[in-house]
Amino acid sequence: MKLHDLKPAPGSRTARRRVGRGIAAGQGKTAGRGTKGQKARAGGKIPAWFEGGQTPLHQRIPKLRGFKNPFKIEYEVVNIGDIARLVELGELESGDMPGVKPSKQGAAPITVNQEILRAAGLIRRLDRPMKVLGGGELSTALFVVADAFSASARSKIEGAGGTVSVLEVPSKKRPALGVTDEAPAGQAPSEASADETAEASTAASTDAASAEAPADEAPVDAAAKPARAKRGAAKTAVAKTAAAKTTAAETTADDATADDATAKLRASRKRRTPKPDADA
Repeated sequence: MKLHDLKPAPGSRTARRRVGRGIAAGQGKTAGRGTKGQKARAGGKIPAWFEGGQTPLHQRIPKLRGFKNPFKIEYEVVNIGDIARLVELGELESGDMPGVKPSKQGAAPITVNQEILRAAGLIRRLDRPMKVLGGGELSTALFVVADAFSASARSKIEGAGGTVSVLEVPSKKRPALGVTDEAPAGQAPSEASADETAEASTAASTDAASAEAPADEAPVDAAAKPARAKRGAAKTAVAKTAAAKTTAAETTADDATADDATAKLRASRKRRTPKPDADA
């Protein structure tokens, strides 16, 4: 085999289509573009988003219509009228809690909460908070426990002699029940404990020093106190006298210095005064 015998594999390379070269070639006259029309012209291209003239998709869909609130609370909603219907059907019965003595005023009101309504089929989920709305009428006293109440629902329940109880979720940490030891205001617990430790150590060192003191040291006699007071008064008087003498000496020295300065000034003035001429 020689270099001029090398050829590409059959079918791997095809010749370029030459259009507009006569009818016999099969691609003459219209050159495969058909007769007339936008696509038959030079540069006649249609954008991918063009839909033939109808309203395009980007104009049909709504835009700038608010936002989705990430803090929205999804409630399980129930109306007062639905609860009253269950009471009329007898699915919610009144009575005291087990283990509680019956009151003299009669049977306890019917208790309604999220678990009871879930068992009755009025709500579907327990992982969402429940809100009671005021749709319908109520004539039975109920004790309703829920996460939220509308104003009309609260008024209707209380108007029928019932009670509402709102479940509150604490927004901040609270101390444990039964814990009464609190640090003073404005002082952190760690600082309070440190102060208590320092006071304890100081008291211990004082007790140790008093225990190590010699036993032969007698307490100070009460009669010796006046003598000590007299000696202190005498020392104070001596100190005041010495201070007065020092002040007087300093005053005398200042006066002498002032006299010397005055004498020197007069002498300098005499030397500067010119003598009169004899001829005059």
